[in-house]
Amino acid sequence: MVRFRTERLLLEGLDESSSGMVLAFIQKNRDFLAPWEPIRTEEYYTLDHQSRMLREEEASMAAGQLYKLWLRKKEEAEPRIIGSVTLNNIIRGSFHSCHLGYRLDRDEMNQGYMTEALKKVIQIAFGELNLHRIEANIMPRNQASLQVVEKLGFVPEGLAKKYLNINGNWEDHIHMTLINQAWKV
Repeated sequence: MVRFRTERLLLEGLDESSSGMVLAFIQKNRDFLAPWEPIRTEEYYTLDHQSRMLREEEASMAAGQLYKLWLRKKEEAEPRIIGSVTLNNIIRGSFHSCHLGYRLDRDEMNQGYMTEALKKVIQIAFGELNLHRIEANIMPRNQASLQVVEKLGFVPEGLAKKYLNINGNWEDHIHMTLINQAWKV
């Protein structure tokens, strides 16, 4: 399993042995995350489902299609998930690109944790993974998320109309990108 440290965080790839911690994060933030995610079935909020998802994530990471890190605070004695960052749809060939997704515990907002985590993930994406482009698609009303990626150098490339079905509605998304200017073949 991969593990990285930042000033205040541990960023870790998890296996199914951590499904209890992941479930606790998911259950705690169920209502908070609902406006930003697809509609979830009740099964999603079970230990079995989260265990299965962690197994699938591990397999996708091994295949090079996904890179997911779960966030914890370094100073906490009792391990607890406070968020996640995902590079998904990793495509190689002439594209060398991925989509970025992230979420944070409702009680950890506005403390710079996501900015700190994304800085590290961008370093990994452009260094270790040798990606050329990171794409983040964000709903226009999600100003907090837009501010985070803008602070990190992402630029808007346009508006994707009715791009994703979020919480039961087809939502417009601003297409934000960050290019690896030092990319090499």
